[in-house]
Amino acid sequence: MRRPPVRVLVVDDSAFVRKVLRQVLGASSSIEVVDTAMDGFDALEKIARYKPDVVTLDLVMPNLDGLGVLASLPREGAPRVIVVSSADADSDLGVRALQEGATDLVEKPTALATDRLFGLADELVRKVLAAAEAKVHRVEPPSAPPPAPFAIPALSRTRLVVIGASTGGPLALTRLLAAMPAGFPAPIVVALHIPPGYTESLARRLDDGSALSIVEASDDLPLRPGLVVIARGGTHIEVRRNLARASVCFPATAGASLYCPSVDLLFASAAAEFGPGVLGVVLTGMGDDGLEGSRAIRAAGGKVLAEAESSCVVYGMPRRVLEAGLAAAAVPLDQMPAAILRHL
Repeated sequence: MRRPPVRVLVVDDSAFVRKVLRQVLGASSSIEVVDTAMDGFDALEKIARYKPDVVTLDLVMPNLDGLGVLASLPREGAPRVIVVSSADADSDLGVRALQEGATDLVEKPTALATDRLFGLADELVRKVLAAAEAKVHRVEPPSAPPPAPFAIPALSRTRLVVIGASTGGPLALTRLLAAMPAGFPAPIVVALHIPPGYTESLARRLDDGSALSIVEASDDLPLRPGLVVIARGGTHIEVRRNLARASVCFPATAGASLYCPSVDLLFASAAAEFGPGVLGVVLTGMGDDGLEGSRAIRAAGGKVLAEAESSCVVYGMPRRVLEAGLAAAAVPLDQMPAAILRHL
């Protein structure tokens, strides 16, 4: 039996963008655009009227902006939200929206970007359909690092922790890294599926709420215990080790990976360089990125943890790893910090 189409409300103060998004989404037989809205108040009225499954949400609008709309949505029965944002103008707003419960983010087309419409169509349709299946998690990120509730092991064979995430990843990373204790004994490198232009702001906001030091990746950046490196959006990342010095680098070629940065590529490089000294963590996300990388970690003698279905926004990446028998445990997000410390 054919499933009913996903009902979408398009919200943007630009008539051009409303027209483009309506055209792009309406071309999919799996999507029905129920209406458009020109500002936040218009959006809230039409959300109440149409009860859409998914809202594509502009952030910078008159009267009531996108963050105001997100904050005004009900805790129960709210639509999933896809942020449509411009990294040049509002990267920090986009990151805030993701941390406060928006499901995903796509780059906004401008009046000069009609040549991007076909590429935008594939990405936007894919993310809207994934969002329709996603769980809604609206958790206020902590404003300051909590006291560490977990004991750091005196001895650890783990020399590197690598984390992969996609849909729902910014919120998951916010909650995970805020709960990690100071004095963490290994570096952490993160590959997150996010468009270019957002990771500098994300790293800064994560750093403000964590006892760890969190930065956006730069080429040949040295790794040290307690440092968290976030891969740049749209850029692959690998780890390299030369004697006692470990660093991250941007590979010149990365094959035909659908995802960039690729979790598989990061995990495989970590396994090659650190062998049994790697702990991989696969968080919420659609698709199967991280599956082959987890396989490489296990083959090298390392360990893998996967987020449990109960806390995932989209139970795709962790499910593939668990079904392949590669994860040592399925762990709800609020228990993941303790699980990471236990498996070091």
